[in-house]
Order: sequence, then C-alpha cells, then structure tokens
Amino acid sequence: MEMDKNYEHSRYEQESRELWERENIYKFKPDQSKKVFSIDTPPPTVSGSLHIGHVFSYTHADLIARYKKLMGFNVFYPMGFDDNGLGTERFVEKKNGVKGYLMKRSDFVALCAKDAAEAEKEFEKLWRKLALSIDWTKTYSTISAKTRKLSQRSFIDLYKRGFVYRKQQPALYCTTCRTSVAQAELDNAEKQTMFNDIEFLTEDGKQIIIATTRPELLGACVAVFYHPNDERYKHLAGKFAITPIYNKKVPFLADDKVEMEKGSGIVMCCTFGDQTDIYWYKKHNLPFIQVVGIDGKWTNESGDLAGLNVHDARKKIIELLKENGKLLSQKAITHNVNTHERCKQEIEYLVLMQWFVKILDYKEKFLELADQINWYPEFMKARYRDWVQNLNMDWCISRQRFSGVPFPVWHCTDCKEVILADDNILPVDPQEKPFGKKCPKCSSVNVIPDTDMMDTWNTSSLTPQINISWPESSEDNLQIPMGMRPQAHDIIRTWAFYTIIKSFFHHNNIPWNDIVISGHVLAGKEKISKSKENAKTSPEALLETLPADVVRYWAANAKLGNDTAFSENQLKIGQRLLTKLWNAFRFCQPQLELFDKSNKPNSHDVINEWLLHEFGKTWKTYHQYFASYDYQFALESVEKFFWSTFCDNYIELVKDQIFNPDKYSPTVLESTRYTLHEICFGLVQLLAPFLPHITETLYQQLLKAESDPASIHLTQFDDKRYQYEFSTSAETMGNILEIVSIGRRLKTELKVSLKTELAELVVYCSDQESLENIKPQANLLSGILNAQKIIFTSNDLDESRITDTNGAFTAHVKI
Repeated sequence: MEMDKNYEHSRYEQESRELWERENIYKFKPDQSKKVFSIDTPPPTVSGSLHIGHVFSYTHADLIARYKKLMGFNVFYPMGFDDNGLGTERFVEKKNGVKGYLMKRSDFVALCAKDAAEAEKEFEKLWRKLALSIDWTKTYSTISAKTRKLSQRSFIDLYKRGFVYRKQQPALYCTTCRTSVAQAELDNAEKQTMFNDIEFLTEDGKQIIIATTRPELLGACVAVFYHPNDERYKHLAGKFAITPIYNKKVPFLADDKVEMEKGSGIVMCCTFGDQTDIYWYKKHNLPFIQVVGIDGKWTNESGDLAGLNVHDARKKIIELLKENGKLLSQKAITHNVNTHERCKQEIEYLVLMQWFVKILDYKEKFLELADQINWYPEFMKARYRDWVQNLNMDWCISRQRFSGVPFPVWHCTDCKEVILADDNILPVDPQEKPFGKKCPKCSSVNVIPDTDMMDTWNTSSLTPQINISWPESSEDNLQIPMGMRPQAHDIIRTWAFYTIIKSFFHHNNIPWNDIVISGHVLAGKEKISKSKENAKTSPEALLETLPADVVRYWAANAKLGNDTAFSENQLKIGQRLLTKLWNAFRFCQPQLELFDKSNKPNSHDVINEWLLHEFGKTWKTYHQYFASYDYQFALESVEKFFWSTFCDNYIELVKDQIFNPDKYSPTVLESTRYTLHEICFGLVQLLAPFLPHITETLYQQLLKAESDPASIHLTQFDDKRYQYEFSTSAETMGNILEIVSIGRRLKTELKVSLKTELAELVVYCSDQESLENIKPQANLLSGILNAQKIIFTSNDLDESRITDTNGAFTAHVKI
C-alpha cells in the first residue's frame, strides 16, 4: 500500500496509542532473564493544570525510559500524583472559593480528594497524548491509603530508632498558609523597607540608638546585645535598657555575633525576628514573648498593635515612635528576606510543639552518600553539597494543615507519653479515631490526638519505598537503589535531599544509582510556573495544533541541566524534521518493498559501503551520548546523519540507480536496497525515543515483517548489527562528494542550471592511490554532474575552474 502523501499526525498518533495499549507495550512484567531499569518518576503536584514546563521535564525522563527499553532493559516506569500537599489545598480553596480552616475538616478533606482525582485524570490524558511510555498499572497517589500507611510506618520506624523527636521550639512559620515550613521551603526575596534609628534608654536615662528594620517586634524585645570587644558599650555589662513605647527593662548582654560596624553596633533581640534572635534566645536562656499569632495578627502582648497584620503593625509602631519622639531617623534600604516558596510571603518565627527529623548530626554522611550517586550533569552535585554544608536546622516535618498524612500518635496530657499507633490499624487519623484506652505508662485516661499533618516532602521522600512496596517484598522484585531519579534542579534541596535521608535511615543505602537533573522552561528571566500563570501557551493548546513528536523534539533539544526558553522556532524545525522523514521514507518505499530480506548481499559497492560506514559511526556516537544521558547530543548526531549524509548526499547519489535501473547490475541494485532497508530501520530505532509516533508508523508501514516485534518500541538495539567498517570506501566517497560539490559550485558561479551537461569533466588528484579508488566511480560522477566524458589525472592544477567553448562546458576540478 502506497504511503499517504502527507503525514496526518492526528490519525497516526491515535493508531499508535491504540496499538501500544492493545499490545501492552509498556507494561512492566517481572522477567528474571532481563536486567531491570527502574525509574523514580517525579509525582507532579496536583495544584492545578500542567504547564509547558511539565511537558519539558517529563519528556526528558521518557527519552531515557524508551532508550533503556530499546537497550533490552526491563523498564519499570511508574507515575505518581502528589496530592497531599499544601499546593493541593490551595488549589482546592481557589477552585471552590473556600477556606479550609473555615470548613469542617472532614468535608474539606473530601473536597480535596474529589478535586485531586479529577485533576489526575486530566494529567493522565495529557501524558498519554504526549506518548509517555508509562506503565499506567503502576500508579500511586501520595494521599492514598497505601501511601498514608507507608508514610506512617516510616515515621514510627524513625521514631523508634531515635531519628525523630518532638520539641517545643522556634520554627519557621507562614502566617499566610498558616503552617510551619522547613528550611528547604524558603526563598530569598529582595524587599524595600526602612532602616529605623530608635532611641532606647539606659536605666540612668542615657540614650542608646538601635537600628532596626522590624520595629513592630518591639513588644517582643527581651535583650539588647553588643560585641564584647566594643569599647563603646563595655560599660553596659550587667545593666538594663528601657524599651521605647513599652517601657520594659531588658538586659544588656555581650555576644560575638553582633556586627560592630553595622548600624550603631548595638542590636535588640526580639522573639523572633531572625535566626540570630533564636540563637541568642537559646544560648542566653531568654524569655519568650509571642507578639505574632498563628493567624498573622499581632497578639495582646503587643499592646496597641493587637489585631493588626505585619504591615499595619509596622505602620502603627512608627506612628507611636514619632509621637513619643523615639524615632530619630529613617533610611530607605533594599534587603533580602526569607519568604515561603509557596505563597511568596515573608516568614515569621513562632514557638510551636513540632516534630523534627535529625539531620544536622548526619551532614557528613549525607555528603558521603552523594558521592556514591552518579550525577548528570556532574556539576549539579555542587548544589546539593552547598545545601547540606549550610544546613543549620533539623528537618521540621510538622504542618498545621487540614488535609494530608496525620501523625499516627496520641499524647498523654498527664505524663507526656507519646503513644504510637499499632501497625495493624494503619493508616489512622488520631483525630477521627480516639485512642480508647488508658495511657500505657501512667494509666491516665487523658489521652489526646496529635493534630498536625506531615510535611508533604516527608511522604514524597518515600517514592522509592512506595515503588517497591516497602516494607513488604515487592511483587515486581524491585530493590533499592532504584536505577534513576529524574528531577528538576530547584528541588535538589528538597526532594533529592530528603529522599537520600530516608533511604539512609531506612536502608543504609542510596535511593538510586543515577540522578538526572533537568532545567526549567523560562518565561523571560523567570521559570514558568502554575502559581505565576506566566506561560504563553498550555500543553493542551500545543498538542491540539502540533504533532506530539514535534513538542517532544523541542523538549529534547535542551541541554541537560540547563534552563531554556520556550522556542517556537525549535517547534518549526521539529515539524520540518517530521515532514522530511516522511518524504524520505516515502521516496524509499518502492525500493524497500523490492528488498528481499532473505537475500543478504555478500558485498557492496562503494556508495553503500560508505553509507553503512557513516551510519556505524553515528550509531556509536549516539550510544556514547545516551550512556551519560546527553539525549540532546544523541539526537543531534542522528539528525546530522539524516539530513546531510542520508538525504542531501546518499539519496541524491542513488537517484540515478532508482530512476535508471537498467544502467546498473543486479548486484549493485540489491546492495542499494539492502542498505536502504538497513539504514531506514536503524534511523527509526535511533529516533524512536524522541519521535515515538512517526517512527511507529514508518515501522508498521515499511519495515515490519510478520515475524518481527509488534512495535518498534519492542525491538532491541543490536550492537553487532551496525559495526560496519569500510574506511577506504568512506575516504573515496569523501573525495567523490568533494568533486560533486565543486562541480555544482562551478555551475552555480557560471549561472547555469545544475542539470547543465558537461562535455568534459577533468578530475585532478595528486594522490595516485586516491585517484585509482575514484576512477571506478566514473559512472556515478557522470550521472550526478551530467558529464559526457571524464578524465582523471594526477597532474597539478592551481584552482578549480569551468570553461565555455561555444556552449560546450568543461569543468576542471582539483581535490
């Protein structure tokens, strides 16, 4: 059947997807004869629709999955949905116009589950259209009963082994999201504010000037610090300062963390403005005054500021300071502040009873583990190392949320005993299931549930364990470490780091052998994100108008680990590739149909030896790049061969054979048909990870025999097949292509058609061996350059030229 004139992508994509589903092409089947390559696929956050950045990064993982399958691995490629996080709660609140803390908790949890399930169906629909080779029987949800049970088991295991503790201490807190957050969830943002010089007094009425950007915390001032070597303030030792507005006595204390050169060299310590305040609070055993409430409103402890939010409280205190003559001066500055990465609002510090995972004691071990993992690209490991080395807090895993994974714990209010849930009742929500028994330690009946939820990363960090069904034995015979973790660089400090933590604590092992880091898609100078809604187009819109393979082609052209801009030009190049691929194979179709697979030629002519030799080099280069996950360069190597060697040169060279077969021997024609089939199949295989739809269609229509695998994606790379070595022919063809190129250039310079007849072609080559190898190709040169007579000579020639003798052209070509 003759191929369609054009590649109708909608029709052929649908046919391919139906074939893959019907034949279970991507279903993982345990097979002891095959080596497993398991992928710890990123579970996308269910917090709205997917954007073009997701298409970008998930395509990268799929390129590797498809390549490994063609390499003969038994590929385990699951998909998860991260639907237990704060992002999902915010998505549900925005979608339904509600606030979780104003609803009955069980109703809000049910609403989250409903909306998340609907969003996940849309995610799957898009991933299927993009041709992700996911095994859709291997999916999980981070809020499912199975995952909640596993996450609670992890917590209990770590608690029993001393890696988890609970303590009331200062914690990072987002008053907008109303939850504590971890250090890894902070962003830095430049904010404009005022540097305020405020007058404090000593007990004997002398003025002390303190500069601060946070005067609204004055009500929580518990000490004034100076550097022990600062001669200006040494006399204040053992004395007290009087705070303005509040008129409270607070001690002067010396500490070497004070920067003598900054401001007035003397600073107030409030509970809490920053990490230094917390450090002093702990070191000097200072009292705690809470002026910031969990709702972000200033408490009664703040006096006239009570009930105000941070900005209004700052405005109010400035007014009061001015009225009392305590504001001496102001200066506008720009400084960096910590913000919550989720809502971009400034972070506060509150003292809360929180659960923590011990990480500071194991920093050296976490650095050691990173060295056991292969990082692609290697330089990304430096980001991990920098993060670990600069950690200054244990991992707070408590969140004050409404939906999520509860801590499987009750507390005795009398003896403070922590009561863990039994394994046989997991997953459990202590708020929904009363303990129902006496405290096992003191027999008190005053037992209350833990009301916090786990940090979403506390569950997401267990994706390898979810995939292997830990702690039970995996029915798929999967083990840790898994094969590969693909992820973006911005979550090295969270997902990668936390997963390494959990794998070490639970298994004393690394979670995966390889970690492959992709970049972001940029909108201007910032990354495309759901929260900013800064994408010019949606994945759905792209896939409505463009072949999925074109979108994948754009994604595949990004360098590993690097951010890239969304490129419409790259999409156009991808579209041209699909068109050229279709047209080239359509041209080859008659020869492929004449090819007798059982009649393999014993020898080949120089053209076919050259093409097989060049493809063998491309084959080797392609696999070398993929071995280090450099898919961009692997694609580039195939494209270069296809466009230049195969289309621009080889097809042009054999056109005379195809259109005038009577001029050639059956042996030469059979060699060409064999070569065409060999190269077309090889091209389809090499391009299959990138362009799965069109390669499937070409395989089905032109290359698949009855006994062949059902899909191109079930074929396997055969290293021995393309180990062609014809260096002499390759050198000869290099000379022939140079002759052809010069001959065409000479015609162009003379402004005559490339089809113009040459009465004579004189080829000059000083190397006698090369000249002898070129001579047998006179028929080939004659057909391409339309030369009636060809003369080969080893004489020297200054430069190539063309002459016109009464309309008879003679070309002199020097190589």
